[in-house]
Amino acid sequence: MIRNIIFDIGNVLTDFRWRDFLQDKGFDDAMIDRIAKASVESPVWNEMDRGEWDVERLMAEFVKQDPEIEPELHAAYDNITGMVTKRDYAIPWIKELKAKGYHVFYLSNFAEKAYEDCGEALDFIPYTDGGILSYQDKVIKPDERIYQLLLSRFGLKAEECVFLDDTPRNVEAAQKLGFYGICFRTREQAQEELDKLTQ
Repeated sequence: MIRNIIFDIGNVLTDFRWRDFLQDKGFDDAMIDRIAKASVESPVWNEMDRGEWDVERLMAEFVKQDPEIEPELHAAYDNITGMVTKRDYAIPWIKELKAKGYHVFYLSNFAEKAYEDCGEALDFIPYTDGGILSYQDKVIKPDERIYQLLLSRFGLKAEECVFLDDTPRNVEAAQKLGFYGICFRTREQAQEELDKLTQ
């Protein structure tokens, strides 16, 4: 029986998909992974999450993590603000799922308040029962440790969880551990697939 719905925050809340954004800039998957690793593993990622950052300090710290990709890091973050757009469906959708008796969690590489424009959209987080964000535990999807961390931290069973993400390899990694998986681009598509699983 499915009891837990687990979301990737970025796609649920926003029109912004970081991987698509970087692919549009010409980066391949390997470089996107290096950019993500240098960012999340830096000591200032948490400050970025709280909105207490300035771009120059951020970049200096990111570059320390992987000096070989300094130009790529600058290109990736040349417009940090204004990248995220609120989606109005997120909060009602999550409230609706909770009203049906599901526990709602998040498991995301997205930082909780990394971008000022996303602050209002992320007000939904108090309505969830908890989750994992990469900046907290320094582990990035699709590394299986991030899924295991969610299970152990909240005492969940993989076979009772549905994980929704917009990146196939992240969903596949969760499925290997026994999660149900839904790879989605829109709420409507995700809801249709979720309904089929939970009927």
